[in-house]
Amino acid sequence: MKTTIRVLVADDSALMRNLISRLLGKAPDIVVAGTARDGEDAVQKTMQLKPDVVTMDINMPKLDGISAMQMILAEKICPVIMLSSLTQQGAVETFECLALGAFDFVGKPDGTVSAHLDAIAEDLIAKIRAAAASGVPKRPRPKAASPPPQAARPPEIRPANLPSNEMRAIAIGISTGGPATISTFLPGLPAALPAALFLVQHMPAAFIPTYVSRLQKECAIEVVEAETGAPVRAGCCYVAGNNLHLCPYRKLSGEVVLRRPSQPKTLFVPGVGVMMDSVLAIYGRRTIGVLMTGIGDDGADQMVKIREAGGVTLAESEESCVVFGMPYQAIKRGGAEIVLPSWEIADRIVRILASKTVGGSMQRKAAHPGAGS
Repeated sequence: MKTTIRVLVADDSALMRNLISRLLGKAPDIVVAGTARDGEDAVQKTMQLKPDVVTMDINMPKLDGISAMQMILAEKICPVIMLSSLTQQGAVETFECLALGAFDFVGKPDGTVSAHLDAIAEDLIAKIRAAAASGVPKRPRPKAASPPPQAARPPEIRPANLPSNEMRAIAIGISTGGPATISTFLPGLPAALPAALFLVQHMPAAFIPTYVSRLQKECAIEVVEAETGAPVRAGCCYVAGNNLHLCPYRKLSGEVVLRRPSQPKTLFVPGVGVMMDSVLAIYGRRTIGVLMTGIGDDGADQMVKIREAGGVTLAESEESCVVFGMPYQAIKRGGAEIVLPSWEIADRIVRILASKTVGGSMQRKAAHPGAGS
């Protein structure tokens, strides 16, 4: 079994190449196989050295990081992790890279040249390990299927008129590999959805506005960044951002609005588990939990709670996962009633919502992790 991960570091800044190499050298299972000063150099050295992972700056001379990444992926050598500046332009370029096949990205804390990389050390090393474990990038994943025909939706319910005590909730947690994966799921949901959606994507706060904007363009449902005090409506997806948790709250009047607390302190803020606990407290058995690609186990225990409460839980299968971590933990703990590839989840949710009852129990037979049931 291979235990050492060989990494090529590509950055046009000599300082950054040195800092990143020193940072990675602290991990006992990672060695820097080489460095590259621009995109052209990165492509050549990737072909020569055959590293397990490449970390790639985006803005470089001769050949930019996006073009270099595409050439490396076309040769099917290894996965590429982009190092992005935390700016609006950096976010746009990053999402372009993810759409073209980058494994994931890490934001440089101070822009293009940073002397504070220790702040991203844990995240970068974890993603390098996950990328190495995933091996050569998988074939392109299918985009979301067209929304199911009108007949498959609940014709008697219009989300705009749905009382809060009848509204259903879909709690979605996703992390590493999420931006590309979510595009195989959310666009498949119809606009007339009798449920509110709560989405936590582990991502730097600076990237959330661009992420939300891209999803809004792709989706029939409304996608917005969550704002404190905003009323919760069916047919709308609320995306956590600004390094705050995402929690629905029921007022004395019965109206459900959003809260964005900074507590509790968790490994990830916003946290999937915190959001799911909050959604379950309001919606109970009318909750649908969805856990998708990502490192770690954020949300896995809450998926168990949702299922025990009579809600429905869906986990992304290994077939489509960029990183089979969070969904695997939910499956392992008995919190996944249904296991499907990402591109089949939207259709299943629509069929669940079209049925008279949203709910399940721990007695239901869970789908096998590899089965599309």
